[in-house]
Amino acid sequence: MELKYLRAFLAVAESLHFGNASKALNLSQPALSRQIQALEEELSVSLFRRNRRKTLLTPAGEVFAEEAHEILLHLEQATRRARQATFRHVGKLRIGFVSTAAACLVPPLIKRFSMLYPEVELELRNLLTIDQVKQLHERELDVGLLRVPIIESEEISTRIIHREPFVIVLPASHPLAQKPHLKLEHLRDADFVMVRRKGAPGFHDRIMGILNSAGFSPHIVQEANEMYTLVSLVAAGLGIALLPSSVQLYHFHGITVHKLPARAKVSEIALAVNTHHVSAITQQFTDLASAMNPIKKGLP
Repeated sequence: MELKYLRAFLAVAESLHFGNASKALNLSQPALSRQIQALEEELSVSLFRRNRRKTLLTPAGEVFAEEAHEILLHLEQATRRARQATFRHVGKLRIGFVSTAAACLVPPLIKRFSMLYPEVELELRNLLTIDQVKQLHERELDVGLLRVPIIESEEISTRIIHREPFVIVLPASHPLAQKPHLKLEHLRDADFVMVRRKGAPGFHDRIMGILNSAGFSPHIVQEANEMYTLVSLVAAGLGIALLPSSVQLYHFHGITVHKLPARAKVSEIALAVNTHHVSAITQQFTDLASAMNPIKKGLP
């Protein structure tokens, strides 16, 4: 017996109207009638009494409607249990992320994943890149959203899902804040606030490389681990920072932002997993994140 026959029968049994049932099923009325006829022939009973004015269930139809409804309920339950069985060895997906990923990547990704896999419990951890790498190595984290480059390891695999340009963030009161066509060379004698190398060594070194390529080493007056804290320090007038453009999503007052030349290096966020510890649901998460955040061709 085909499931489509059961669904067709229940649609008619609930509305007692072939026209309304055919619309609900997005099926032509003749096709619906053929499915009901095929079901009646298979059961060797009449399920409906029909005339020009109305459609009614026969006694056999009333009994069959109750059982057919239960069959479909059991099928839905079986489907849910099968999916739960597929992922029962996971139970919980532990996801690490840097603060800027929380601003531009995490909310829509988590919302979509939760819709697709409501049975999976998500544990979200706001962690520095270095801490995510450590927890991935120790298998205390299933997947990370961190800034690259990181120290290369055969055990940790990364896949870039987000690229954004660096920007110069200055206090609004800084003498260079209103300078048109601001270049890195103009910042030679400025004070800088910088991400602490211990928390994200690859990211720190990339910023230093950009400034060194402009012909100087920055005078660093303060360091911090979090992007939000660095922007706060800039707003307080402590110094200038070179940061990913997504920090503008923090909507800080008291700062100005200048773009870098198009040829400048970009900041990248990657998915990271322990290659020896990738469950089925971890793979589903990384595939979804990649699909939702395709890297556009032509980007540096």
